[in-house]
Amino acid sequence: MSKSRRPPLSPAGPPDAGALSAEAVRTALTGVVDPELGADIVELGMVRDIEIEGGAVRIEVALTVAACPLRDQLRADVERHVRAVPGVERVEVRTGVMDPGERSALMARARLRAQDRAVATDIPATARVLAVASGKGGVGKSSVSVNLAVSLARRGLVVGLLDADVWGHSVPRLLAMDGAVQAQAGKMIPFERAVGSGLLKVISMGFLSGEDEAIMWRGLMLNRAVQHFLEDVRWGALDYLVIDLPPGTGDVQMGLARMLPRTEVLVVTTPNQAAQKVAGRAADMARRGHIRVAGVIENMSAFTCEHGETYEIFGSGGGQRLADEIGVPLVGSVPLNANVAAGGDAGVPIAMDEAGPLAGVFAAIAERVVTEVSPLVEMAGCSVRLLERVEKALGPIGA
Repeated sequence: MSKSRRPPLSPAGPPDAGALSAEAVRTALTGVVDPELGADIVELGMVRDIEIEGGAVRIEVALTVAACPLRDQLRADVERHVRAVPGVERVEVRTGVMDPGERSALMARARLRAQDRAVATDIPATARVLAVASGKGGVGKSSVSVNLAVSLARRGLVVGLLDADVWGHSVPRLLAMDGAVQAQAGKMIPFERAVGSGLLKVISMGFLSGEDEAIMWRGLMLNRAVQHFLEDVRWGALDYLVIDLPPGTGDVQMGLARMLPRTEVLVVTTPNQAAQKVAGRAADMARRGHIRVAGVIENMSAFTCEHGETYEIFGSGGGQRLADEIGVPLVGSVPLNANVAAGGDAGVPIAMDEAGPLAGVFAAIAERVVTEVSPLVEMAGCSVRLLERVEKALGPIGA
């Protein structure tokens, strides 16, 4: 195989002493999920070819159409996942276009997968779904979820915020929202709040029970509650849906992977190594469920006092270490600041203060989300629209 005519490959980590195999690369690619169809690119038949030459890996991915707006995202996801395989030194990703037979086979697989889905939701096909996860409690996951949702809405977007932490719901308190949820035509109506030129739509178990009332549910009851929030909420138009997950790797996380497979995960950790290692389990669980891990957010990083001295109270580097370990970007680091907790207690998230420095931190995170990590794209030429045309021609899923 001549290397002189090929472009240089993307750099990766150091090689491993073990032999690199196509099967190891293919296994890694099962973590690359088409966000429209909620299935990995191996299952969908999009991986045409894997070539290995020493530590160099070349992969050809077939897209449904040449101008698919997800092309750059899928290419970047493929590179990140393959670079994490021991022994890989360089990665090259080529994209091609499916022929009619390949496209027909993909649609058949998508229809079969869709028949196995447990729920049909009111969440638009074009909305990006970001689940904020952590391996353990106490890392500020809910605060990050709320402030991220606010920052996205401040950009003029319509953002849903689903508090899926059924036991430990805190989103109503963080946003100073209360009252009983209303229903219309059998669907729950989210609470709404204008944020700048955008709109925030919020649903939580806290609207269905008292703030101090313990939710003593397990297993199927928890999954059913989340299913209701996906199925029986009239979300309407949405650009993003941010889901505040409970900590850990339990029933809700597993249920969400099954019920809404196009979900993407943002993992929150603090800088210390113990939290980083536990957070890695949340990423591992997402990938075992074939859900894309979109990035890492480090919370409670260095504290700067009023005299300008900086203290790394919880250590340093945990967010970047975790991001490097799992092969995703570090989306941002949120400094440790008492105003974050004070804003949450008052029901005024720190991201609401447009002029504040911490609002700028969350604005920068939102900027990376919409431009790099999980950008909004026009889906008109890609898989979802193709699937919709199949549905119109052949009848609805499950018919």
